[in-house]
Parts: sequence; structure tokens; C-alpha cells
Amino acid sequence: MKSVIRAAIFPIGLLAILVLTLVVFRLPVLDSLKLLISGSAGDKFAWSRTAVKSTPLLLTGLGMVVAWRAGMYNIGGEGQFIVGGIFGATVAKFSVFGLTRFPSWLSTILILAACVVGGAAWAWLAGWLYLRRGVEVVISTILLNFVAIQLLGYCVSGPLQEAKKQVPLTDSLPDSVMFAKLSRQMDLHLGVVLAFFTALLVYLYLFRTRPGYRLRLVGESTRMARANRIDVGKAKIQAMAVSGALCGLAGGVEYLGMAGQLGAGFSQQWGFLGIPVALLGGLHPLLCIGSATLFGALFAGSEDLARFTTAGSTLVYVIQAVAVLGYVGIKAYSDRRPTPEAS
Repeated sequence: MKSVIRAAIFPIGLLAILVLTLVVFRLPVLDSLKLLISGSAGDKFAWSRTAVKSTPLLLTGLGMVVAWRAGMYNIGGEGQFIVGGIFGATVAKFSVFGLTRFPSWLSTILILAACVVGGAAWAWLAGWLYLRRGVEVVISTILLNFVAIQLLGYCVSGPLQEAKKQVPLTDSLPDSVMFAKLSRQMDLHLGVVLAFFTALLVYLYLFRTRPGYRLRLVGESTRMARANRIDVGKAKIQAMAVSGALCGLAGGVEYLGMAGQLGAGFSQQWGFLGIPVALLGGLHPLLCIGSATLFGALFAGSEDLARFTTAGSTLVYVIQAVAVLGYVGIKAYSDRRPTPEAS
């Protein structure tokens, strides 16, 4: 209930933070807001940009929700996103560009599945280190992010580099393998719909299934979980694997929906940005749809703002940081307040 209340006041708080940020940057508030609105919702192309920007934010945010609900503070969405993309590009190297080429639809499915497996494996490794070696998840996932970034640089300059070996990029996927788009003039693709349904599935998993209940119970009280004969270690490592799978799925959707190839800048920090999306969504899968959409709109609108000001997308990162700090403060305050007993 508390998360729902916080989510209800979130848009008002975010608007206040946005206005204050514009004032601090010494930008005209009304003109800047008009540019943000027109860039994110001014026409069908703006709506398309917002939806596309929101998609990786939503999927990585969902990954954070699952892990954090289990008490596993996964900070490695970036690495899991990247490794998912690497696994997908590896499968594409054989199924699309290899000697034995598969049908386009099958290649798409295999690439997406490989991305999910790659992200899950990378997060599972952090969970294993926590359970078997006592390495804190926060530390291991942060360090694994850097390992993934270096691994990506090696792959795009080595075994996965494009056929001509001229630039550090993978081969571009053909349009037949990429996700179908609503229109050639817009970037809106099938991955946007996939992300929405994934949020619904995560909600059903967490709140309508026994494994989801066990996962949440482990996150709330390991003592209570053990009293109910729940294998805490198994639940935690499963949560990490599911979390990584969602982040890997985000990498696959970005690869198949927008990028079409891997390079050093493949991720664009989507894995890190999923953390404030999850927090400001109250760690609730359905509420993350709203927080991801709002931040996606800010990213889309900031492109218009960047044409007329020097701030551009910098505003979005400032707003996210302030919003997270505000959320943490409000949560700490509300948790300390005594709850009136029902009469």
C-alpha cells in the first residue's frame, strides 16, 4: 500500500524536481517544459521515441525489482545487459552470418534466447560468489560490470568483429532478423510490446505464484523463510538469475530492436538507469511501467531541449539523482512515522 501511495505522488514530485532543476540550470522554465513535452509527446514520432527509450529502462528496472525483492542488491544490470548482447551477437555470428544460416524468424528467437541466458549466467555468477564465497552482491556485481565492459571491447575487436575487420563493431543484422517496426519512419518496434507483457509476467510471478511468494519472503525475513522450510540460498540465487535474465532480455531487445550491431557504446548505461526506475516504481513491476515511461519521456524530450540549450540529456541524470534521493528520504521518513492503529 505504501508503494502505491508513493507512486501516486511521484509524478507531482518529479515535476517539482524538474522545475527546480531547470531553475538551477538557469533555463527558461516554460519554454524548456514546452520543448520537453513536444519532444516526448508532441506527435506520433515523439511518442515512438518515448516508447523506445522507455523499453530498456523498464526491462532493466524489472530486473532490479526481482533481485532487490529477494534482498539481493544487484547493481550489475549494466554488465548483464552487455553480456546478454554478447551472447546474442555470438549466436548471430553463426546463425545469420555463418556457413549454416537459419531462417530469419528462427535466428531472431535464438538470438533473443541467447541474450536472456547470457544475462542470467552473469548474474548467477554474482549469486554464486555471494553464497559460496561470501562476496557481497553489491561489490561483485559492480566489479562484474567492468569485466563485461572489457569483454565487450575484446569481442568487438576480436572474435565478433565485422567481416572486413576495419572497425570495432559486429556485423549489422539484416532487417529480416531485426524486430518488426510499426512504420519505416518510426523506431517503434515489437520489443516495446514485449517489454510491457514482461512487466505483467513479472507481476504475476512475484504476487501470484509460490516461487514469487518465497522470493519476497526471503527478502523480507530470512528467519521467517527458514521457519517455513524455504531454501534461502536457492531462492536468492534464483532471484539473481531471473534478474540477470531480464537485464539480458533488455540487451537483446536493444540489439534486435534498435542497434542491430554491438560496439563499445552498446549499453548507453541502461543497466545503471534501471536502478532509479525500480526504486521510483516502489519495487513494483506494474508501477515501473510508469516510472520507465516518465524517464523515457525525459530522455526523448531532452533531445529537443539539447538543440536549443547546452543542458540536453544532462538534465535527465540530475533529475534522476535528485528524485532517488528524495524517494529515499520520503521512504525513511514514512517508515519511521508511527502507524495509527485501525479503530
